[in-house]
Amino acid sequence: MKVIIDMDPGIDDAVALSVLLNNKNCQVELITTVAGNVTVNKTTKNALKIANFFNSEVPLAAGASQPLVKAFEDAARIHGESGMEGYDFPEGNSHLLKQPAVEAWHDVLNKTEKKITLILTGSYTNFALWYREYPEDVLKIERVIVMGGSLSGGNMTSAAEFNVFTDPEAAKILLSSNLSVTMIGLDVTLKALVDRDWIQKVAALNESGKMLAALISHYNDWHADGWPIHDVNTVAYLLHPEFYSSKKLWVDIATDGPAIGETVADIRAAYHQGRTNATVVTDIDADAFRNWLKQEISSMTR
Repeated sequence: MKVIIDMDPGIDDAVALSVLLNNKNCQVELITTVAGNVTVNKTTKNALKIANFFNSEVPLAAGASQPLVKAFEDAARIHGESGMEGYDFPEGNSHLLKQPAVEAWHDVLNKTEKKITLILTGSYTNFALWYREYPEDVLKIERVIVMGGSLSGGNMTSAAEFNVFTDPEAAKILLSSNLSVTMIGLDVTLKALVDRDWIQKVAALNESGKMLAALISHYNDWHADGWPIHDVNTVAYLLHPEFYSSKKLWVDIATDGPAIGETVADIRAAYHQGRTNATVVTDIDADAFRNWLKQEISSMTR
């Protein structure tokens, strides 16, 4: 499967990218970054660190530094000032393109014969900018899998999840694109927690496990039973959709007021003449997810 991943590393993004770069069923065509968990300069440095760690030759491009309209608000309180605390990465030589993310998307999409899956684990700003600039490129997109949203409450406000809250206008553009969009939100990711025992076992697997365990251990998103690794669910869904349950729904985005960033689903199919604009993932086999992720890490190249 050919993939472009757009991200804002971020600890959980780093785990997702590590899995993608090491899975033989995925061919990562491009990595792009966006402002989100920390500034785009920092998210780009962090993506380069992971790519360098695995000696990746996948090109990487930096993207949007600000949301389309809303003021930027990071999540350094959760991911640390650098966005990816806990491990001393060696220097490396991964390829950072001079062109911005939107142009890099356009180039990759126009060179491919096989359709590409987009995975978005940060805000959707780069998607919105690309869609506005190159709407004809949608013919090269197989589907879009995103981490974001919630049907049951947020983590930025009682209404809004972080990625959608960061750039609600971009989320609205995504959901109006007529592409096949799968949204994996907090309803699912908060069920798939990893605890300290799991972390210790992963750290003993190999250097990759040691690195990822160190990052997760510095993740200031501890819940009663462990850490959610939100963004990895996009990759797990791509490779193992059988882990998940989902519903086709119409989802609207609140773009102003106190509920800004809320994902509002027509759960009764009462207001949009039966139309839907997203597949919303609603449940997960958490044990299967944890076992799969541990196995993925055990088979990594370092």
